Amino acid sequence: MMMKTKILLVDDHPIFRQGLVKNIERIEEFEIVGEAGDGVQALDLIEKYLPAIIVADVSMPSMNGFEFIRKAQEKYPNLKFIILTMYKEKEYFNTAMDLGVQGYLLKECASIELIKCLRTVAAGEYYVTPSLNSYLFERLSQHEKFKASQPSYTQLTQTERNILKLISENKTSKEIADLLHISFRTVQNHRNNICLKLGLEGYNKLLQYALQYKDLL
Repeated sequence: MMMKTKILLVDDHPIFRQGLVKNIERIEEFEIVGEAGDGVQALDLIEKYLPAIIVADVSMPSMNGFEFIRKAQEKYPNLKFIILTMYKEKEYFNTAMDLGVQGYLLKECASIELIKCLRTVAAGEYYVTPSLNSYLFERLSQHEKFKASQPSYTQLTQTERNILKLISENKTSKEIADLLHISFRTVQNHRNNICLKLGLEGYNKLLQYALQYKDLL
């Protein structure tokens, strides 16, 4: 018997979700184990169904898609995420990539590309809507140069990278704790670990580092 890949859909538009369901259900290798209209509900469904891949929108009530992914990664670091969105802007794309999502798909292309995207991500590879490939190539080039010049950055965990990115946006530890739904003390511990790994000492050195490399984090 074929082991199906479990999928959770997270989008606040029921009609659009139903279209996704019909598209995915015709493929034998996938199983939709749940649907959620916001990130809060989705977190409960993750615990209940343990999906392998989560397809999530960016704009949602209560908790946007990026906040939801950050929160889910804290507890379920092995989950794979596909962003399915209407946003073509580089800022949204880079935010998704910073979070380590495996797929970035535009809603306008979903009917044609979704199954290919799911299969690619399920196989452990990455998928980006072809029309946004220029963003990906530019990003890869910049990040390779950055990692070569800052090898200690590669020692950071995904959570530490997320926090460093939020620091670069001038978020306070309290704001970061609220965004990630973790305690203030946990944020402080992460900040200390980041400083140790990056070899940063002294007041505001972490903030200075984050601001200096903001566009590459």
